[in-house]
Amino acid sequence: MLLADDSATVRALARIELEDAGYVVVEAANGREALEHAFECAPDVVLLDIEMPVMDGYETVLALKADPRTADVPVVFLTGRVGPDDVVRALKLGGHDYLRKPPEAAELLARVSAALRVKSLQDELRARADELDRVSRTDDLTGLHNRRHMEEHLRMVGAIGRRHGYPYTVLLIDIDHFKQVNDSLGHLAGDGVLQEVALRLRGSIRTEDILGRWGGEEFLVLLPHTGADAAAVLATRLRDVVSGTPFTSGDAEMTVTISIGGAAADAPGEHDLLPLADQELYAAKNAGRDRVRIVRSAG
Repeated sequence: MLLADDSATVRALARIELEDAGYVVVEAANGREALEHAFECAPDVVLLDIEMPVMDGYETVLALKADPRTADVPVVFLTGRVGPDDVVRALKLGGHDYLRKPPEAAELLARVSAALRVKSLQDELRARADELDRVSRTDDLTGLHNRRHMEEHLRMVGAIGRRHGYPYTVLLIDIDHFKQVNDSLGHLAGDGVLQEVALRLRGSIRTEDILGRWGGEEFLVLLPHTGADAAAVLATRLRDVVSGTPFTSGDAEMTVTISIGGAAADAPGEHDLLPLADQELYAAKNAGRDRVRIVRSAG
């Protein structure tokens, strides 16, 4: 709870009531102090005087609402002004409610409680929205990013690379002879192979790389700030980490290999890397599988 008022008396009286009700209160004597405390401690509610030195309540609430860290924090104005124009202005600028000074204890606690309920509902809705967005971008089987997420980041990485002249590479990965796994051991075993390949790939990429399931037995890796030579080193590591340790399914043990095709934008320009990576993937498979092929895009 942040309490901002230039009157030490008002702050003291309000603080007693709030702390008796179990709230933790941080005080500020002006708008500038209020902003500093708000950005530092992320309060659930701000009680904000209108007439303050340095920055008044109107300026302060605008700054609070303009910053993503505090934009959703309910602001209850404390004011000696009772005119409708003052109240309307305060609410239009982003205030949640207002209290006349000096606030009566029962009304103060009621307004604060109502503001907290609003904050709680906002937080719950945001958490649900974030979870829905996460689910909509996640492949159910492997837990990797799904195709929708990868398509968006493919455009983003490409746009950043073109704008700033950064190199970037796209890798397409395909599990070799995957149909034989399904046909001989069943689809549950095939799902297990997909999950294990995803796990090994995830553990071998760098923090800045973006890995997702592209579809079926294909995976896509986006490598920002990475040219063809560095991409070839990483792709070889990915191939080796998959084929280096046998896979098990029940009593069966099998060696699984992957083929990787990549396309790198080493020079500034317009690059359409995905079709090039797809061509290199097919070339790797036609050359015997369990191979890496990387091509530089001419732009």
